[in-house]
Amino acid sequence: MTDYINGLLEFITAGSSMFLAANEVKKILQNQGFEDLDAAANIRKGGLYYKLVNDSAIFAFKIGSSDLKYKIIGTHLDAPGFRIKSNPITSSQGYVELNTEVYGGPIINTWFDRPLSISGRVCVKSDNVLKPSTILLDAKEPLMVIPNLAIHQNREVNDGVKLNPQKETLPIITYTNEEVNQNLLFDYIAAKLSIASEDILDLDLFLYPVETGCLVGLDKKFISSPRLDDLSMTYSGLMAFIESDPAAGVNVLACYDNEEVGSRSIAGANSPNLLFMLEKIALGLGKNRAEFIAALDDSFIISADVAHLSHPNYPEKLEPTNKVTPGGGVAIKISSNCSYTTNANTSAVFKAICQNEDVPYQTFMNRSDTKGGSTIGPITSSQTGIRSVDLGTPMLSMHSARELMAAEDLTHTIKIFRAFYRL
Repeated sequence: MTDYINGLLEFITAGSSMFLAANEVKKILQNQGFEDLDAAANIRKGGLYYKLVNDSAIFAFKIGSSDLKYKIIGTHLDAPGFRIKSNPITSSQGYVELNTEVYGGPIINTWFDRPLSISGRVCVKSDNVLKPSTILLDAKEPLMVIPNLAIHQNREVNDGVKLNPQKETLPIITYTNEEVNQNLLFDYIAAKLSIASEDILDLDLFLYPVETGCLVGLDKKFISSPRLDDLSMTYSGLMAFIESDPAAGVNVLACYDNEEVGSRSIAGANSPNLLFMLEKIALGLGKNRAEFIAALDDSFIISADVAHLSHPNYPEKLEPTNKVTPGGGVAIKISSNCSYTTNANTSAVFKAICQNEDVPYQTFMNRSDTKGGSTIGPITSSQTGIRSVDLGTPMLSMHSARELMAAEDLTHTIKIFRAFYRL
């Protein structure tokens, strides 16, 4: 368990944005002998392949045999937070701030008074105007803070205060009594990357808390960390993917971007990328299109996104007959409105795997008077026509700047993912 916990915390630290997370997955795969799917001379039994999309999503394939069926675990690499806007330098009262916009659905007040840094990609001039060069950036140092207003000037703060994301969540990066340099951020980035500031064309940069994850509790049973949603599921899927060889067919790990904002992007689950790659592998193994379509009926997707633990301080928020407890195992996520893909058939598949491996599992459902979230599951299943189950390692504080899960459930998740991949 200790190795997996340490590995997860290191993975999350390295994956400070979706771009850095995709790059970390790529490095791990390359160290295991995986080759770029587009550069591969041929697709063969025993082949190990990956494909990077938009620098922010990555797909991996392990071919066990030419008996075509796909066992897919899908996760996402993005996390709720703040993205830096274009022309971001602004000033007020001598302070220099960054203009940002909210990305996804973060619990905004958890981002206040934390040391924050920046992570993402920088696009610079190249010889091909259609293909600018990309450089990944993780500043790895505290650069800014979003300060709270003192309680003496905001007596109602503990009663709940509505925040204006254009006004009250802008991070301070410095102060000055001189004219503000509008190229301040570009100059910092250029110096950090040893490039010319004028060569920078545009940025995809996100804020992240610099405090790293750790174990907490009297007996260190909990993992406290940023970005457990959904890097914990990505790490679990990646470890199981590397450690397991398929008895037949093709193992697939699909790590998407933009799940937190609806998946409608080239790197999101609503793109046809995965389906194209699955067909490419089928054709490379000598199958025709009819055989490929038939193989989809024999395939299965685990949509792996974190689930909600029952909160001890909010019993009124719990679903009466489906409580999720720490250490109780992976939670199967069910929704009658199909915001999750689980049905009786796909749930039965997953329960049978858990029972065969003697791994505990639980069931999560929202209260009937509460609207929950969704996942990549409904989109990926609709795109491919493949059966799917939604599940996740349960956690507290979902979408906070810092989230909490039971360490024991991390190992339950990896174990059951290994069993799935070995089918």
